[in-house]
Amino acid sequence: MKRSILILAMLSMTVITGCSNKEQAEEEPVVEVEEQQIEEKEDIIVAGAEVLPFVTPFTGERVAEEVTMRPILATINNHPQARPQSGLAQADVVYEMLAEGDVTRFLALYQSEIPESIGPIRSARSYFIDIANGLDAFYIAHGYSPEAKSMLERKVVENINGMHYDGTYFKRSSARKAPHNSYISGENVRAGAEKVGASLLYQKKVSYPFYEAEDNVKIGTTANEVLMKYNNSGSFNSQYVYNADSNRYTRYSANTETIDYETNESIELANILFFEMPHRIIDNAGRRDITITGGGNAYVAQAGMVREVKWKNADGLLIAIEEDGTEVKLVQGKTWVHFVPSSPGLATSVIYSE
Repeated sequence: MKRSILILAMLSMTVITGCSNKEQAEEEPVVEVEEQQIEEKEDIIVAGAEVLPFVTPFTGERVAEEVTMRPILATINNHPQARPQSGLAQADVVYEMLAEGDVTRFLALYQSEIPESIGPIRSARSYFIDIANGLDAFYIAHGYSPEAKSMLERKVVENINGMHYDGTYFKRSSARKAPHNSYISGENVRAGAEKVGASLLYQKKVSYPFYEAEDNVKIGTTANEVLMKYNNSGSFNSQYVYNADSNRYTRYSANTETIDYETNESIELANILFFEMPHRIIDNAGRRDITITGGGNAYVAQAGMVREVKWKNADGLLIAIEEDGTEVKLVQGKTWVHFVPSSPGLATSVIYSE
């Protein structure tokens, strides 16, 4: 483009010089120079605006450099004494599901960026490991159930666990009491991966499909507020309030806005998914098994709308699908995924209204 402008400028100077004497100069023909189309991967111009060439796999946002980091999946404590958590604002995706009793835990997926601090970190469950395996993620936890311990010892996933590195890669906060005070830094995530011989190179290339930013995604029933009820006490219920100006949802837990402890940022979400799954109690401690290998009913909330879809396990990656079998596109941005017990089911657990 710059070369074309330079050529035109030189031609203009030639015409002006040659025609300084109108009586002697003949009118020169107009020379049209076609702009040269210079194709460069890192410099794509559309309608005068630069469009970055690469897309992040789990947020769909355009970036200047290709994502090469492997997904990192961390078990985050969601007990009321662990709130507000650190690192949630930087997570590309957060999966929320029941552990024991009515208590939920988060699996925070990091790829676009790694926070300076992540936690509080809590223990592994077998279905947490299954999810990490499907994502080919480097998995972080502090502790484990008997089933999860067996899976980790068999190296179902590459991981680092606070049971082996408490006080080294995992640090205890003096501001909170155990077991709500174990944290890992982004620096120690990398150091821990090196310690256990795990590569952080993105190899499996799993991702979600996304709408283009200008696409109209107003599909379904208008719902500016969505409530997820895990129990009647309210301690682990979540509310999502839609803001049309930002096209994002603000999350509340137990009527308190969910923020990041380190940055004080509000958790702003582009998509909320609800997957209905069979749950069953498997021991006297109230631990659960959640069936994530099949599929079932689902809801998707995006752009202030809610609609019914389905979900399935596609080679380990849990995705929402349309009636015709195509994968549900997501709005560019961060996503929160709830696992909903099939009893009582979506119709009872998820409440939405204008």
